[in-house]
Amino acid sequence: MSYLCAERCTDDSLSIGQEGTGVGAVSTLKSDDYITSTHRGHGHCIAKGADIALMMAELLGKETGYCRGRGGSMHIADVETGNLGANGIVAGGMPIATGVGLSMKMQGTDRVCLCIFGDGAANEGAFHEIHQHGSHLGSARYLSVREQPVRDVHVNAEGYAQRTVALRASAYGIPGELVDGNNVLAVYAAVSVAVQRARDGQGPSLIESRTYRHKGHAKSDQNLYRSRDEIREWQQRDPILYFANLLISQEKLSQQEAKQEEAAAYAAVEEAYQFGLGSPDPDPETLLEGVYA
Repeated sequence: MSYLCAERCTDDSLSIGQEGTGVGAVSTLKSDDYITSTHRGHGHCIAKGADIALMMAELLGKETGYCRGRGGSMHIADVETGNLGANGIVAGGMPIATGVGLSMKMQGTDRVCLCIFGDGAANEGAFHEIHQHGSHLGSARYLSVREQPVRDVHVNAEGYAQRTVALRASAYGIPGELVDGNNVLAVYAAVSVAVQRARDGQGPSLIESRTYRHKGHAKSDQNLYRSRDEIREWQQRDPILYFANLLISQEKLSQQEAKQEEAAAYAAVEEAYQFGLGSPDPDPETLLEGVYA
């Protein structure tokens, strides 16, 4: 529950409303598995086991951050927990995930790499190339989860005729499935099957997780291309509220415990934020450290 709440507390994340997808998918992995992420990857970073104090320091460009302040929000990575990094390039994590999957195969391990990407990536060449080559490799141990910020507009406005990207998997001879991305348990169930398939050497899978980003694309985005009614409708299907209400209805969590979990998450993020604020900026003398010809 706290993982779900923690992403909500970072107002700068701009992926508010998509927590169910990130947590549900990443929770299927072992600690030594890998992920590649998107430029809205803070929730994925948390779910993979990151220290949110170090994550927040990185978002603030501080020396104590995971990438010593060099990566910032869009390129945060934590290799020790298997997070190979967010990527500002659309579909940029896909070739990386394919290479990791092939590496796991050649090493003879059952480790997998989960590639998380957004709807725009489905129209990039890398999307088609990795699924084509992944199916040819046969037992390459990677899988991809498409995190779609659904918009109720004409299908052509999405840039492709068939809005269900999961159907594209059939062109490459791999399984594809569409799931409710706001239902963390549904995401977990679907990705669990795909993860096991990859571990068994049966190749990649494509999971399309239908979810909704409540905020605009960036801080400068006034979010005027969506109606207020549409946003309110999706907010009523908020993944955190859904999960909390489900646990309460099943008497696995009380209303009071839910409030305590939420308060604890907010407190943890505030503490991490203060850690980041109090951390030193990178020394300009170290500017070229880590830069190679």
